Amino acid sequence: MLPNDNCIMTSEELRKIWKDEEKIAHIRGWDFSHINDRYEEEESLPWDYAEIIREYLRNDMKLLDYDTGGGEFLLSLQHPFENTAATEGFPPNVQLCKERLGPLGIDIRECNDASHIPFEDESFDIIINRHGDFDPHEISRLLRPEGLFITQQVGSHNDRELVEAVLPDLPLPFSDADLACQKQAFEKEGFEIIKADEAFGPINFYDIGAFVWFAHIIEWEFPGFSVDKCFDRLLQLQEMIEKEGKISGTIHRYMIVARKPPVKEAF
Repeated sequence: MLPNDNCIMTSEELRKIWKDEEKIAHIRGWDFSHINDRYEEEESLPWDYAEIIREYLRNDMKLLDYDTGGGEFLLSLQHPFENTAATEGFPPNVQLCKERLGPLGIDIRECNDASHIPFEDESFDIIINRHGDFDPHEISRLLRPEGLFITQQVGSHNDRELVEAVLPDLPLPFSDADLACQKQAFEKEGFEIIKADEAFGPINFYDIGAFVWFAHIIEWEFPGFSVDKCFDRLLQLQEMIEKEGKISGTIHRYMIVARKPPVKEAF
């Protein structure tokens, strides 16, 4: 049951609805269908991440998807399974990947440390990473000479207005998670930046229950968030929805294609 224009609820009735959302805020894979039609997020970025990967990926290349989530995006690339590997560190998704990817012949390994990925040196031609952690030094170790790292990332200012609405004293996390800092990090490691871009766009919530569910799922952006702790601020957001029909924030994304240098010739 969701609050609407024809249903005036007491604060305690709202609390119960929001705490019910809090209780069921779990995710397997990367499935946000629970809040479909209750929120909208900008999907039209200036680039197409999948198309960028396909621009460089050939069937004979060894591909690693680090932090694959539930493997949904990786499978959409339709790369030959024998040339495909993936890692995942979130325990429910690790099990899901073993069930979904393992039987196909994809080499799936558990890993939650981007600086210690359990593959041999120079194992891959392309490493991809969408919205996961990464370490340029470790990426360099794993890539063959002239290999590519292709990533789309969530920037440090993602959802910041929404975070500050409920957790106003929270410092900016991952302050170096932006295009300029990460380009510099890869260049310091010797990579050539082939492509790079950054974008901002809207995110809207049309009921507070959906926002509560979202804040619990994206716990790294909303650390310490709970309905009880943030209840008065959630009531203020509820008033905003009743007046304006939504609460809004801004997403922050950036994209990098970086190439490892070739082997230096000996003289």
